[in-house]
Amino acid sequence: MSDYSLLILPGDGIGPEVMAEVRKVIDWFQTHRGMRFDVSEDLVGGAAYDRHGTPLADETMARAQQVDAVLLGAVGGPAYDNLDFSVKPERGLLRLRKEMDLFANLRPAQCFDALADFSSLKREIVAGLDILIVRELTSGVYFGEPRGITGEGDNRVGVNTQRYTTAEIRRVARAAFDLARKRSNKVCSMEKANVMESGILWREEVQWVRDYEYPEIELSHMYADNGAMQLVRNPRQFDVIVTDNLFGDLLSDAAAMLTGSLGMLPSASLGAPMANGRPKALYEPVHGSAPDIAGQDKANPIACILSFAMALRYSFAEAEAADDLEKAVEQVLADGVRTGDLMGPEGGTPVSTSEMGDAIIAALARS
Repeated sequence: MSDYSLLILPGDGIGPEVMAEVRKVIDWFQTHRGMRFDVSEDLVGGAAYDRHGTPLADETMARAQQVDAVLLGAVGGPAYDNLDFSVKPERGLLRLRKEMDLFANLRPAQCFDALADFSSLKREIVAGLDILIVRELTSGVYFGEPRGITGEGDNRVGVNTQRYTTAEIRRVARAAFDLARKRSNKVCSMEKANVMESGILWREEVQWVRDYEYPEIELSHMYADNGAMQLVRNPRQFDVIVTDNLFGDLLSDAAAMLTGSLGMLPSASLGAPMANGRPKALYEPVHGSAPDIAGQDKANPIACILSFAMALRYSFAEAEAADDLEKAVEQVLADGVRTGDLMGPEGGTPVSTSEMGDAIIAALARS
């Protein structure tokens, strides 16, 4: 039996509260499924700045490079708004992504049936929705050079450079095709090849990878603006979407609103395989630190728990355990158990953060 090493970084705001519920889930799998997790914990974001004067200590970064997976809660808060940009809490997260070379960001958009009425779209459009957006995370316009603001007065110029290489495009395309093989063998690649040379290169390289390495995958191409429109018109036409850093940022947030609540959305950022065959990996909920409810036992822990389910699936190859955890969440929601963000006109049983965690554990025990 393998030991799975996991570094937990609760972070700021509601991060420690939702991560405490993940700890319960980890303990349950160790006790009832015989899994062995070597869990360590450290600081990131504002919590790290308060202790070390930096949003991510070098020792923490080194540990993140050594473990099988990192699980992060949330970073940031109003107490850190006036810090210099170089030491803002979010820089800790960006450093993890950059130095671990986490080039493929996985953002599932799954609409649980019990929450279909929470979506901004009609139930019949989103019911049964299960999309996986694969976003390139380490290149593109967010990292391209030259960049910056020059000039003075009324003559200032802001410059950002959209830049991609063949290798960067091909590796994220391979990640998307590998994921599609485990789903429906269907990928849609989105870019702006009609107006951007980087989009032309993106389309050509994704097509090359499909033609020469994944001929069994059904590949379609779509301009990203049309993709945004199609996500709100007929989202169930998609299964796996692969796109660049900027468009992935926009499209994944649009897809998030189809599901009804940011408190439900996990994510994974994956890199190249390590010596043990497992990918470098960082898992985190999509939601922020929610300082307005921090410390009040009101936060929804489901996104963080589902992020751990993604770790079970993609880092530890425990697909059955991941399925069971996701089904437990679905069952709890079907039973009408709700944190505050999920309470709608139809009512339900209101619960705290810790009570939601307990409910999910109870559902796991019945599986």
